[in-house]
Amino acid sequence: MSKADAKSDTETFAHIDSPAQPQEVDKAKIEQAVRMILEAIGENPDREGLVDTPKRVARMYEEVFSGMRTDPGHYFDVIFGEDHEELVLVKDIPFFSMCEHHLVPFFGKAHVAYIPKGGRVTGLSKLARAVEAVARRPQLQERITAMVADTMVEKLDPHGVVVVVEAEHMCMTMRGVKKPGAKTVTSAVRGCFEHDAAARAEVFSLIKG
Repeated sequence: MSKADAKSDTETFAHIDSPAQPQEVDKAKIEQAVRMILEAIGENPDREGLVDTPKRVARMYEEVFSGMRTDPGHYFDVIFGEDHEELVLVKDIPFFSMCEHHLVPFFGKAHVAYIPKGGRVTGLSKLARAVEAVARRPQLQERITAMVADTMVEKLDPHGVVVVVEAEHMCMTMRGVKKPGAKTVTSAVRGCFEHDAAARAEVFSLIKG
């Protein structure tokens, strides 16, 4: 995914007033769709074990896709003036997302690092919230990685950013090649880390260690 594509994704959500108020999900339509799926696979959606399943799935989709109307950049609207221009790294941020190709989960950890510039420091929890906002929508792992990095570049203007995401995809575990335990690792490198091999190696060493 190119930087331009990631930027356009960010701009798509720029009109949202608050990351805590996603647009309402049409749960009735989801319930109807789930009922049709159950019928299509030969199940009886009115039997005891399934009668409330469409409602449960609708509520679940409302939660797991809450990032659809959330602009991750909002989490970086508040910054702190701090005389610190050294590496900041938050490791092992857990996340869950849904593969847009099969609508099955993929999950793992994100590692987010940046070097502040001009005293523009964000709260550590905001890095985790941004990852969550990007992940909670139909997604690709590559897009999550690039979008988090490009959002930080746009909002914080740091010296550099590194985002590494490692995840297990249920579309590879429960179907298709059926390879449980296989991990996919993606990275996005921006700013000074693109040109400074030593700085880049330091970040990857800290993540691995």
